[in-house]
Amino acid sequence: MPEIQPTTAEGGLTQATIVKKAAAKSDYKPADVSPQRRVQRSFAVRLWSVRHSRLLEWFYARFADMFLLLHPLWKGIGYGRVEGPIKFVEKRVKGFMFDCRMCGQCVLSSTGMSCPMNCPKQLRNGPCGGVRANGNCEVEPDMPCVWVKAWEGSQNMVHGDKILDVQKPVDQSLRETSAWLRVTAQTAAARESTQAAKTGAPT
Repeated sequence: MPEIQPTTAEGGLTQATIVKKAAAKSDYKPADVSPQRRVQRSFAVRLWSVRHSRLLEWFYARFADMFLLLHPLWKGIGYGRVEGPIKFVEKRVKGFMFDCRMCGQCVLSSTGMSCPMNCPKQLRNGPCGGVRANGNCEVEPDMPCVWVKAWEGSQNMVHGDKILDVQKPVDQSLRETSAWLRVTAQTAAARESTQAAKTGAPT
């Protein structure tokens, strides 16, 4: 089979060389343009969160307690009214830390601080059968498997055995809602119900 030569133009130069020479010259030189480096950088914070899952577990427990203490405030203003600003903050904080997709049903404390919504298949109860030998995703070969990282993160956590809990399917109606507020309201309601049962008062 004859060897295929690159397309040439005038003077034996390739088209790519002509285009490159015709490009405007400047002092600007793009740095870190490698797709592989971009991919690695996009996972950097997410992987940091997994490595520091125990610290984040401690912080989240205190944060949840603080949010619960503010339940009377949220209730007084109206949960519907505070949803917008709280969701704005939550989306950016969790988006930066965990690449959060705002499913509204956060299970980070049960998945080693590795968000299962980052899985291309959005699996909520463990990895698929296509995890590569190096621990990367079968759909996105450059991405570490979300559930491999979830298991690693859970091993560092005090309540790491929560990863064995079976998660419910994603309720799509809760997308783009605040998991912080939802969990706070549910916890407050459960606490009030327990207190009412102890005192015999109607709920």
